[in-house]
Amino acid sequence: MKLNPLSDRVVVKQVEAEETTKGGIILTGAAKEKPEMYTVVAVGPGGMVNGEKVEMSVKVGDTVITGKYSGTQVKVDGEELTIVRQEDILAIVEK
Repeated sequence: MKLNPLSDRVVVKQVEAEETTKGGIILTGAAKEKPEMYTVVAVGPGGMVNGEKVEMSVKVGDTVITGKYSGTQVKVDGEELTIVRQEDILAIVEK
């Protein structure tokens, strides 16, 4: 199944948490902190939102940071994804 977001929505997948600290300590599953970093999986077409034209500035494959409690979590084919509005994306991470 494929998600096609509408309007200014973006489908993102959470980046895996680090398993070791900078000092080399291996973390257990419970000790890992979930990052608010996501990979963009799908992007809506933009268009008119609340009477204003919205241009999409993220693209598939971008790594982004969102607000901690942003979006709606969905499970598609066993994969956990989040759907957020573009305005909930705080930054694009450049590598």
